[in-house]
Amino acid sequence: MVEPRLLPMGERAVLAEVDTLEEVLGLHAALSATRPDGVEDLVPAARTVLVTLDPARLPLSAARSWIRASAAGETGAIPSAPRAVELDVAYDGDDLGDTARLLGVSPDELVRRHASAAWTVAFTGFAPGFGYLVSADWPFDVPRLDTPRTRVPAGAVGLAAGFSGAYPRETPGGWRLIGTTAARLFDADAASPALLEPGSRVRFRPVDRASTAVAAAPGPHPSSGAPALRVVEPGLLATLQDLGRPGAASLGVARSGGLDRRALRTANRLVGNAEDATAVEVTMGGFRAVAAPAVGTAPDTWFAVTGAWGPMRLAGVEIDPYVAHPWPAGEELDLGWFAHGARAYIAVRGGLGGTTALGSRATDLLAGLGPAPLRPGDVVLSGDAATGPIPPGDIAPWSAPADDEVELEVAPGPRADWFAASALEQLFEAVWTVSSKADRVGIRLDGPALARVRTGELPSEGMVPGALQVPPTGRPTVLMADGPVTGGYPVIAVATEASLDVLAQARPGTRVRFRHARPAV
Repeated sequence: MVEPRLLPMGERAVLAEVDTLEEVLGLHAALSATRPDGVEDLVPAARTVLVTLDPARLPLSAARSWIRASAAGETGAIPSAPRAVELDVAYDGDDLGDTARLLGVSPDELVRRHASAAWTVAFTGFAPGFGYLVSADWPFDVPRLDTPRTRVPAGAVGLAAGFSGAYPRETPGGWRLIGTTAARLFDADAASPALLEPGSRVRFRPVDRASTAVAAAPGPHPSSGAPALRVVEPGLLATLQDLGRPGAASLGVARSGGLDRRALRTANRLVGNAEDATAVEVTMGGFRAVAAPAVGTAPDTWFAVTGAWGPMRLAGVEIDPYVAHPWPAGEELDLGWFAHGARAYIAVRGGLGGTTALGSRATDLLAGLGPAPLRPGDVVLSGDAATGPIPPGDIAPWSAPADDEVELEVAPGPRADWFAASALEQLFEAVWTVSSKADRVGIRLDGPALARVRTGELPSEGMVPGALQVPPTGRPTVLMADGPVTGGYPVIAVATEASLDVLAQARPGTRVRFRHARPAV
């Protein structure tokens, strides 16, 4: 195998680049067969494999050595046999006829060629369980639709470029649709959530008729626990968040979880919970809830609010953030609109319950995983995450999040060489501004356009939270916890985990400066 080029991707990842998709498949198989402790995820893409890791268990230097040894075949590991999948497809897609005409074949010939090809899942992305399938038997390069559909139904089988794929859930999309499968392509509760995992071998089997409705996934598992709170008003946005779903990016699933992880951990510690317990993330304020609404005789609970600051009242009495407070049953907690910061975290002793997806209760807005955003009248159940007593009250050096200007540390990105030297200077010398287009998926920054020295489209490759993607406009977007796991814009730099906590509290209009992070080892 060709020795991969190892490109930096922040403090927790390495991007291994090769020349062809065939080499990607071989490298991914070799890495999967020799995966050491400390590797969180392996994400193959068009020309790269993204290796994300826990630096406390596997330092970056050791990870680089392992990648090179695996690519050279020095480990002697035997790759596991690929999974075989057969999909029944009714070739009834809306674009079948037009696509056949574009390719200069009849619809019957297009169906025959598609069904007779031996396909391999090269990588996933776009949505959880969406596999990009390739085949040496498939000679066609299929152009995407000029105008993407706003709604592609779940189960639709499509073509784009040299790929085929099937949509696991209803979503927008620009692929040309040639058929429908009723197979359940993604089930978060299954032992193997994605039917089409990277490396799987796939055959399409034509059927005379297939239901256009995808087989329904099992309903949410009933949650145990007494009611903890009833939502009166969620404000702009309130979601349940824990520390997310690390290790599922190869299935197309983002990490998600609380954007300000430090504030979430602190809130849980203040009420004696495990740091990864589920809490409420409130964006910009306006949240009101009542404790234990369904059990009038329930004992008082405890709660703490961290992160953003603003007027906070319990039963009409002002309270302080970063302090554990008793919350009597039936009393209302009111978080006004925040004056400092963008996101607050409400931790309740014992944590909050609810349905899980891939072991997490985090709400992923882009993928539609986890509980839906909270609505008026929602009852949130209690959890069992208390691990010790509530710490005694003490003076802590907490302060309000910065309002005017924040400083973020960034490490070199894998595609810094796509940009002019002047762009790298501007990145660190300019003062950027958080735009109004800022959410859990990404935060777009306004400022000077960063000039490229390389043009054209970057083949899709793995992404991490903190990646500064630069689209053709030249102005970066910082990917956040719900961001896509693959992308096609070059990454000039990657923000550190600590800087992402700071950025999570930045409001539209906040000024941003970048500085160099210490080199990772």
